[in-house]
Amino acid sequence: MAQIKVVTVFGTRPEAIKMAPVCKALAERGEFHSVCCVTGQHRNLLPPILRHYGITPQYDLQIMSHGQTLTDITSRVLLGLDDILKNEAPDLLMCHGDPTTAFAAALAAFYKKIPVGHVEAGLRTYERYSPYPEEMNRSLISRIASLHFAPTAGNRKNLAAEGITDGVYVTGNTVIDAINSTTLPGYVFKTPMLAEILAKDAPVALLTAHRRENYGRPLENICRAVRRIAADFPDMSVVYPVHPGAHVRRTVFPMLEGVKNVYLTEPIDVFELHQLLARCRFVMTDSGGLQEEAPALGKPVLVLRNETERPEAVAAGTVMLVGVEEEPIVRAARALMTDPELYERMSSARNPYGDGHASERITSAVLWHFGLSDQEPRDFAS
Repeated sequence: MAQIKVVTVFGTRPEAIKMAPVCKALAERGEFHSVCCVTGQHRNLLPPILRHYGITPQYDLQIMSHGQTLTDITSRVLLGLDDILKNEAPDLLMCHGDPTTAFAAALAAFYKKIPVGHVEAGLRTYERYSPYPEEMNRSLISRIASLHFAPTAGNRKNLAAEGITDGVYVTGNTVIDAINSTTLPGYVFKTPMLAEILAKDAPVALLTAHRRENYGRPLENICRAVRRIAADFPDMSVVYPVHPGAHVRRTVFPMLEGVKNVYLTEPIDVFELHQLLARCRFVMTDSGGLQEEAPALGKPVLVLRNETERPEAVAAGTVMLVGVEEEPIVRAARALMTDPELYERMSSARNPYGDGHASERITSAVLWHFGLSDQEPRDFAS
């Protein structure tokens, strides 16, 4: 085999952040012919990431539409990839994590009998509707994939418990590769609001909340808690990049707009977000990626969910699972603001998710799998 042709497919910003270092690693190795396909699921959020890594997608499915459903995304990705996979006939399709884009891409490859490599494999909550639809997406991808790039040894154990032991490699998480290149010393914020907030030299909390299972009452509880936290600590700024989805905005804006020290912004590009993350005091989030990114920068995380597929950070002590009820959220945030010992313990906990070399391990594992390397990849050890 002269070259291994790999088609990478991603569509959301979290996928792009975590797959861009993999695409770059593939492009830098002569053993690979790398083909990049974006689906356009997060149409306006990908270009800065692609530019940073010098990635020009060969294909763009342009699936995004107003009010799109999970069925819309799945069907459009399947149809969009049909001819691409037929014409490219890759040796491997690589997808990431748990978005619907990733599941649909894996299914499209399966229909063409093309092997699938799953980056960020083996994460589980074992609650099929939490997170929804991600828990089912990643479980189904695991049934399809031939290569499983598990960030941690715990993720490998999850796969083994499901009978998946072949083609499993512990690599660390590629988000650590990414954040090592996007957090820049001396960075000057382009967003005037962020520049003004950070110039105050006062505590900043970063908040994100957008998961489907938190729509309605849970998100209302989160907003009520944030109002109380903001009132308790008037010198602190809470920065909330609000997801563009209507279900989120019609709850968040009526409840938080006008609160003096809560700043509701449009989604922030990854570089601004990572600089903000590096400079904030702590994070409140229902996101998955921030649970991995924040520990790498020594930032405590309050997870606004009832369960997490990333228990390693909870065990390490850098993440606290606080749920979606108002009182526990307020209590945990107050503790981080007033208890120096707790803050020091959480901020100094060791990051269990990687050392910045996950993409190298992934490319090495692919070479080993296809017989182009005689050096078996070594697992990442947290």
